[in-house]
Amino acid sequence: MPRRAWLALGLGAVGLWPPGRLQAQPAPYPSRPVKVVVGFTAGGTTDLLARQVTAQLSDRLKQNFLIENRPGAGGNIGTEAVIRSAPDGYTLIVNSVGPVAVNPSLYARLGYNPLVDLVPVVQIADVPNVLVVPPSLPARSLEEFITLGKASAGKLNYASTGVGTSSHLSSFMLSRHLELGAVHLPYKGADALQDLMAGRVQFMFATIPSVMTQIRAGKLRPLAVSSLKRSRSLPDVPTVAEKGFPGFEAGSWFGLFAPRGTPESVIALLNRHVNAILQSPALEQQMILQGADPVGGSAAQFGQFIQREFEKWRQIVRESGATAE
Repeated sequence: MPRRAWLALGLGAVGLWPPGRLQAQPAPYPSRPVKVVVGFTAGGTTDLLARQVTAQLSDRLKQNFLIENRPGAGGNIGTEAVIRSAPDGYTLIVNSVGPVAVNPSLYARLGYNPLVDLVPVVQIADVPNVLVVPPSLPARSLEEFITLGKASAGKLNYASTGVGTSSHLSSFMLSRHLELGAVHLPYKGADALQDLMAGRVQFMFATIPSVMTQIRAGKLRPLAVSSLKRSRSLPDVPTVAEKGFPGFEAGSWFGLFAPRGTPESVIALLNRHVNAILQSPALEQQMILQGADPVGGSAAQFGQFIQREFEKWRQIVRESGATAE
């Protein structure tokens, strides 16, 4: 057969080849390890929840989900690293109320907008703050604490894990409501709890997981939680709201995020699997024992919740005068 005829036959065969077979198909997600950033040090609440969920994701999706701790600047360093990463689903972040809903109002020059530059995937947990006092403080209930505080107006100190944290702003809200004039003492690391247990500081709002061990050991006394509903982790501890301060809500929350532009199919897949993980009775019980209430839900629901949280904390930051710069 002439060469020209062979060429025509070959081109015709190419035209008959099934559509799409000549183009490389993308590998199903995830086809390689996924990095999950935590913007805080190992061992904290964010890190703990991230490791519990990613371990289950690794099992379900047959691919490693690897935690990378990138602490600093109230979670901003890790958050920005994820925002600047490729939006391909292989860099995610487990983040919290601070970097997402508080820091945009706390930092004058943040350089990015987490409400725009991060895509909510799913809310992992709600973690109320708990008002704790040292056993040496003569207050065994919130009512007794209020009486003591009013009699000692301007003389009480409260610890926090840093300026603008939910720990700080929760105590600011309570002090303002009660007109205590309490003095804020910001700390870094475990020194806050050490001074609180020693009685050098009179009270503190802390995430339940961070003080559950001390509460069980009798080294700290819980008086109230900052959520609207009682925590399943401390069901016998009343809320601030039910003790005469309706609407008082100043807890922490944690969720999974991806960089803006991440494919919707990846977001949907991760949302579906994390929801299934959170519905596991074993993991649910483990999280409750540690002080976290599993949440779940759709990505859209999480996004709407974040917007409400941003508006709430923006007002509180303004009223407190807190600034990180």
